[in-house]
Amino acid sequence: MYLEPPEKVSQEKIEIDVREIEPLLQAPPMDIKPWPGAVITLKDGRLMYIREAKLEEAPQMMDYMKKVMETDHDFYDIVGARVYSEILGWYRKRLKDPYVLVGLIDGLLAGFANGRLMSQDINISLHTMALVRGGRIGAVMYYAKAYYGFEILGNKEWWATYESYNGWYRWGLGMAQPSYPWPEYQHELGGARVYYITKRYWDTTIKNYVRQMIDTDLVFKVPDEVIKKNEVMRIPEEVMV
Repeated sequence: MYLEPPEKVSQEKIEIDVREIEPLLQAPPMDIKPWPGAVITLKDGRLMYIREAKLEEAPQMMDYMKKVMETDHDFYDIVGARVYSEILGWYRKRLKDPYVLVGLIDGLLAGFANGRLMSQDINISLHTMALVRGGRIGAVMYYAKAYYGFEILGNKEWWATYESYNGWYRWGLGMAQPSYPWPEYQHELGGARVYYITKRYWDTTIKNYVRQMIDTDLVFKVPDEVIKKNEVMRIPEEVMV
């Protein structure tokens, strides 16, 4: 927009350092507690280490999501595109209070889960993916990030939505998640319906439901050798379809 000033000014052009603009483009952080790292024994016996993703790992994950975008069935394309943009938003500091968790088996990226905090009370679940077969990795990653929200961050509500029939069947229907009235409430993934879990529903029902599904639990005392084995991430060569 261009308008003439309503008053005489001594300086018609003002230079702005981009370092002064950047604080306005980044959301002020809430200083959330970090994910402490956990290990879990999968149903098939493999050991998976769940840790926070490192920012320098984002380009590797985005390269993988490019392959997911090219898969044209079961909504892999839209999931891949959206996860790519979410990782990029985290990488370029254009998401408010994001968290990115990765599940690693001897360094191989096997699971992915991300979200962000809308507020201290509301946790926005974005995506959960299993990248290798077996062990109910998707359920484990979903449990880990919900545990993070409710048990570590102290969130009061968990907001989700679904792009695929399988996702809705597994989590929306499987958890008997209620939804807020639409369109008054919209999820940020395309304005779809908001399905939600309250802290009370998590405590009384959902936590046990998912634990029974994965038939094990998280262990937060992680052996040093497991941490060392998973310091360097490797990306699967092929997309699981």
